[in-house]
Amino acid sequence: MFEQIKLPYATNALEPYIDQLTVETHYGKHHVAYTKMFNELAEKAGVAGKTAEEILASLDEVADETLRKGLRNHGGGYYNHNLYFESFSPTPEKEPSGKLAEAIDLAFGSLDELKAQLSAAAAGQFGSGWAWLASDMDGNLSISASANQDNPISDGSGRIPLIALDVWEHAYYLKYKNLRADYIKAFFEVLDWKVISDKYDKIV
Repeated sequence: MFEQIKLPYATNALEPYIDQLTVETHYGKHHVAYTKMFNELAEKAGVAGKTAEEILASLDEVADETLRKGLRNHGGGYYNHNLYFESFSPTPEKEPSGKLAEAIDLAFGSLDELKAQLSAAAAGQFGSGWAWLASDMDGNLSISASANQDNPISDGSGRIPLIALDVWEHAYYLKYKNLRADYIKAFFEVLDWKVISDKYDKIV
């Protein structure tokens, strides 16, 4: 059975950058719904014994179009939001370390340039979607954006997501209204680079 991550912080702990009502609504309602539906659809499709990553990477093997679409949307919603919420901290490490810091310098030249490119991908995503920092199995980093609940796994790129920047309106509209750029800037204030560095270390 797929389960939401347990928040490693209180729902008001990310204030003032991400407000309590948004966390309660986003995590407590939207993420709950994605998780519930993903479990139901995985059972119907006979893939409940697989990991979320395995399911999203092999959607083409699900013959029923309705189930395949549901797994893509709700499985993506489940996976993406787990990655999103576990990446925050009220006392985050502000910079990456170790191998990730070296890989960022190699791929982007600096952390500031990575942030600029990821912010641009997030701001430029038309409608609902996500911006991603991902790594291939050799540790090479790249930035992309995807619509709806798609991600680098379901897109078939073979890359592993490290940072999930949610730009669905429910992620920011209660506090920031239509000022998506302000929310994107705030996102980096609570992003814990220790979490991201640890994820990268498991790849390389």
